[in-house]
Order: sequence, then C-alpha cells, then structure tokens
Amino acid sequence: QVQLVESGGGLVQAGESLRLSCAASGRTFSNYAMGWFRQVPGKEREFVAGISRSGSITDYADSVKGRFTISRDNAKNLLSLQMNSLKPEDTAVYYCNTVFLLSKATTGLISWGQGTQVTVSS
Repeated sequence: QVQLVESGGGLVQAGESLRLSCAASGRTFSNYAMGWFRQVPGKEREFVAGISRSGSITDYADSVKGRFTISRDNAKNLLSLQMNSLKPEDTAVYYCNTVFLLSKATTGLISWGQGTQVTVSS
C-alpha cells in the first residue's frame, strides 16, 4: 500500500512561487498516474494537475494552466508541483493522490495524506 506525505506549503505573497512535494512510500508509485488536488473549507476537493505513470502526459485545471507545472521522479518516488505567479484564490490545502487522467478524479485506491497548506496573501 502506498502512503503519501505532502510538504512545501507556506505563506507567500501574490506573484511569488512555491514548490510542493509528495513523497510516496511503497514500491508501486510508478504504477499510478498521480495528481494534485486542493480543498478550501466548505468546498469539495478539486483537481489541480495530473501526470501519467511515465510522466509523458500532463493535464491541468484551467485555473492553473501556464502557472503550475507537475512533475515526477519515479526513481525517488516523488511527485512535485511548481507553482508560479500565485494568486490569493490558490489558497487551499493541497493533496496528492492517484488519479484517472481522463476524468480528473482520484482512483480512491490510496488514502489521502494530511495535505500541505498554501496561503497566498494579496
């Protein structure tokens, strides 16, 4: 069973950058397409970005296209999200998990981690 630990969040000003990391335990990380999701209180968790098992295919929510870049290192069991030109509306708790790239929904195969808080001030 893969376990996921997110890190790298913090408090930044609008226009600044952050890089989130997701460390996965277990030997099957490379078997899954992976994604980043985010959630704000009172709202459903939403898809942010996804990447195929090999890393050759990526997809993004319209709200982050051109600003965020998802990547993965299967040798290190590591998923990353580079976030540039951050906006106050990017404020949320960010989570990583497995994903169906076509539907942009999590597979539900792996439990959610604790997430990492990103706060962008105006």
